[in-house]
Amino acid sequence: MDLDVIVIGCGVAGLSSARLLQEAGHRVRIWARELPPRTTSNIAAAFWYPYRVFPRDRVDAWARDSYAAFARLVDAPDAGVLPRQALELFPAAASADIDASWSAALPGARPAPADDLPPGYVGGQLFDSFVVETPRYIPWLRARFLAAGGTIEARAVDSPSEALREADAVLHCPGLGARETAGDRAMLPVRGQLVRVENPGISRVIVDEHSGGAITYVVPRSRDVILGGTSDEGDENLEADPATTEAIVARCLALEPRLAGAARLGVLVGIRPCRPEVRVEREELQGGPVIHNYGHGGAGITLSWGCAAEAVSLLGA
Repeated sequence: MDLDVIVIGCGVAGLSSARLLQEAGHRVRIWARELPPRTTSNIAAAFWYPYRVFPRDRVDAWARDSYAAFARLVDAPDAGVLPRQALELFPAAASADIDASWSAALPGARPAPADDLPPGYVGGQLFDSFVVETPRYIPWLRARFLAAGGTIEARAVDSPSEALREADAVLHCPGLGARETAGDRAMLPVRGQLVRVENPGISRVIVDEHSGGAITYVVPRSRDVILGGTSDEGDENLEADPATTEAIVARCLALEPRLAGAARLGVLVGIRPCRPEVRVEREELQGGPVIHNYGHGGAGITLSWGCAAEAVSLLGA
């Protein structure tokens, strides 16, 4: 049965959900307080890596589904999905406590040879990943949605019930806005600061989230490299901090010395919509069903297609 569905939110969760709703035969509109490029999704480093997100069993399934979807998009013109080898690093202090089982079934997964490890690291793993160039990917996804007959409106709502007055069902993807639209006090803003530099000719993603404090990553895109990052819980300040920028660059240079001298192109700040657990579930309200799909933390791209597929399936439950 085809339905009139309103999707609340126009980040990667909302756009992915909207496209799958269209493929299922529904008529879809997007309402969002913030439209691209003014969304967190637009500035994300956006490589496939399930960072800071739970529950692990559901996350692993969603991430695998998204991995398969991105593999299909590598050859899509203008999508901006790049296959990349990734190196996850294990420092000595944390090596005994690291669970790397999530990556065991990934293509190319294997222990990193000692020659690949920067000083101070006792181990690591290599795996095949994807970098999603959000300045290309988000406009591409938006264009696909519009070409299939969807509409997008800059419109803030107080709750999903407001949208149900004009639709048969609502798919609720508000990101951090769930604090207001769902009254969800479990949402936690986590600030992330990134640095863009010219790409000096590198292609491998490098990530260390195990050294304590902030995650460090080097994410090479086609023409630039994203360097990160920070994980500042409860901080919603969108102003870049110069000292933090210098610390990020120094940490990344220690992982990838070829970045030395790379011209700086800018600094980006975004707020991750974190939650103790991702919320993908159906709720029955007066007027119709609401399917929640939010709380993806630092893994919005990584979980996008998997969570969208489950959310759309719940509409028919």
